[in-house]
Amino acid sequence: MARRRLLTWLAPALALLCLALAVVWYSLSQPSAPAPVATTAPETPTARTAEFVGSRACADCHSSQYHDWQESQHAHAMAHADSQTVLGDFNDRSFDYQGITSTFFKDNGQFTVRTDGPDGELTDYPVAFTFGLDPLQQYLIELGDGELQALSIAWDTRPAEQGGQRWFHIYPDEAVTHQDPLHWTRPSQNWNFMCADCHVTNYQKGFTAAQGSFKPQWAELGIGCEACHGPGSEHLRWAAGADDLAAYGLTLQLDQRQGLSWYYQVEAVTASPSRPTSKHKEQALCAQCHSLRSQVSEGFQAGNSLFDHYRPELLTDPLYYPDGQQREEVFISASFAQSKMHAAGVTCSDCHEPHSQRLRADGNTLCASCHNAGHFDQPSHHFHPSGSSGAQCVNCHMPQTTYMVVDPRRDHQFGIPGPHRSLRLDTPNACIGCHQDQDNAWAAAAVADWYPEGRWQHAHFADVFAAADAGQRHGTLNVQQALTDLLASDEQAPIIRGSAATRLTPDAQNLNALRDGLRHTDPLIRQGSLQAFERVAPDQRQPLLPLLRDRERSLRSAAARLLAGSHIPETYADDFAAALADFEAELALNADRADALNQLALLRLNQGNAGEAESLWDQALARDAQHSASRLNLADLLRAQGREAASQRLLREGLIEHPTDGLLHYALGLSLVRQQQGAAALEHLQQAYELRPEDPRMAYVLAVATEPSNPSQALTLLDRALQQHPYHADLLWAAASFNARHGNPNAARDYAEQLRQQYPQHSEAGQLLQRLGTD
Repeated sequence: MARRRLLTWLAPALALLCLALAVVWYSLSQPSAPAPVATTAPETPTARTAEFVGSRACADCHSSQYHDWQESQHAHAMAHADSQTVLGDFNDRSFDYQGITSTFFKDNGQFTVRTDGPDGELTDYPVAFTFGLDPLQQYLIELGDGELQALSIAWDTRPAEQGGQRWFHIYPDEAVTHQDPLHWTRPSQNWNFMCADCHVTNYQKGFTAAQGSFKPQWAELGIGCEACHGPGSEHLRWAAGADDLAAYGLTLQLDQRQGLSWYYQVEAVTASPSRPTSKHKEQALCAQCHSLRSQVSEGFQAGNSLFDHYRPELLTDPLYYPDGQQREEVFISASFAQSKMHAAGVTCSDCHEPHSQRLRADGNTLCASCHNAGHFDQPSHHFHPSGSSGAQCVNCHMPQTTYMVVDPRRDHQFGIPGPHRSLRLDTPNACIGCHQDQDNAWAAAAVADWYPEGRWQHAHFADVFAAADAGQRHGTLNVQQALTDLLASDEQAPIIRGSAATRLTPDAQNLNALRDGLRHTDPLIRQGSLQAFERVAPDQRQPLLPLLRDRERSLRSAAARLLAGSHIPETYADDFAAALADFEAELALNADRADALNQLALLRLNQGNAGEAESLWDQALARDAQHSASRLNLADLLRAQGREAASQRLLREGLIEHPTDGLLHYALGLSLVRQQQGAAALEHLQQAYELRPEDPRMAYVLAVATEPSNPSQALTLLDRALQQHPYHADLLWAAASFNARHGNPNAARDYAEQLRQQYPQHSEAGQLLQRLGTD
């Protein structure tokens, strides 16, 4: 269900996003004061001239590290399918799913699967590559033109006594047929875009738009030595005696821990570093494959800026819960960037041996290397019997979420269990994760009993984020002011500050705070501040102009996208042209995706070229007929041009491709309303609401369409929607005006008061209250 929810979130979005096995750098610098943004910096000469030589070239001098790496997940991230690498049972084994029987067998020694293809018919497909090692292994199948797809039936590599050694479907609770966006032949399971960058070393996509084909290249299958240390040819030359090379001929020295020790200050129970560690270059390197991102440019190497190649996802719904806990598959790094450990200078290899990827110690012993066991590993701290599951540090501070059915991953936020927050915000907590026969109230009472002085009641950004995401503006919490305070707070991690910024409304109240954010030295804070301007018209985005000169390509590109269609002063004309070229290069890199073609079409439309925009949307739908954003945008263009019949036909074709797409039903319903076909419109608007009950627009429009014929049903619908979205302006106004119109003055007055409290400038609410005799 998680991936389905994520795809639903992505469907109407215009941003380029990776859904799985992707990368991003979540700013790893210490909080610092605002400063002028630097101009573009060149990458190091060594990074440009060194060449990849393969991991085997490292073995002679680094035999121990090489041996550890050979046994690691990195080494086995991807391999040619053969008898040494395939772990699944291909001895004529069958697997049933949704009425389809798939068979795994060998055909003249070739590992093969007979399963439903893009047309739903059973077809034999040779397995080209293995994908992963533990706790599951997937298999890659080539569909032609260099396009590799990840089969959704995977092999559970765990021991049989743990439930493994079986075939299973990664979407067991879904009804995934060949028409579904999650089917293994669809773009959501495409290796070239979704997975490759983190499963091979030095990946080059090699997509040719004119032919619609891939010629992917890589230096090495799996995550080799050079994926982390950079291309090794210059290092080999240094090892052979060359004396004209600095830094051992490496593009990056991973020396963050070198000469660093952790010690306890007097009466302290947590260790401190022996020197400041302001640079988090090691975590930045790991984050290329342990975070969620979209790709801006190929060619990242150790020592380059991550933000020049990738764009991060901030702490937003539905990726994260409002308290920053992982919800979707977000790959660790942004979680860790929230933590006190990150702020203190702890890095990945403090806990993980980087070559084998094993933990440096087992259980609480690892935590005790920095946290005094005499204080923390005691019942007086964890309130569980010593040695029990509840006494394990990770079970309280790193709760795990299982993805892909069998793959549990621990949250690296290192938070404090908060059942009291769960009562308010319905967030998960470690207590109930273990005590599944209890509820949040029980857990909150237990924590309050342990700490009667109330230390668990500390302020948390979760309440602010939750209120902002619910649309609350005023009331007991002034949400916009609270977000501004978080953005300005040096006590908060940059990932939290940037996530607060992206929720701000760029109005007169918040503009100065956002300008400060746009000038901040930390790219995450700049990005969050930039993203806040998504919600205003292009002519209100002038504060973004300085980011056209940002040192980070991903920020320059995003600024150019948002400023397209705005007036660009002459002093920024050249900067805009260069940044826009960055954005178009980003779209060209991802031209295999309907997302990118949709973005380019929107750009061309902003530039006044509707004809090219229409052509690009046609290309996007040819690439992915189920891409809702492209179909909806093209339908809207046709409508604006007076071609309503063509718009309606396009939407109906989309519903044949994807009959459960609520947004298509919604758009078709509106089209039918314009054509004065009320009964047919109501049918599609009802389906849109049933398919997307979480979307307040669906409820609002359905209520408006229903009210003339069935006001009671419309009011019931609004009441139900407002329980989920209590601060939504349109829902509140409809509830107020409908109740007033149908003889319910008290209810009308109540809704109008709520509306005016949240939106003091809402003139209609004030006028209605005057008519009802209350002001």
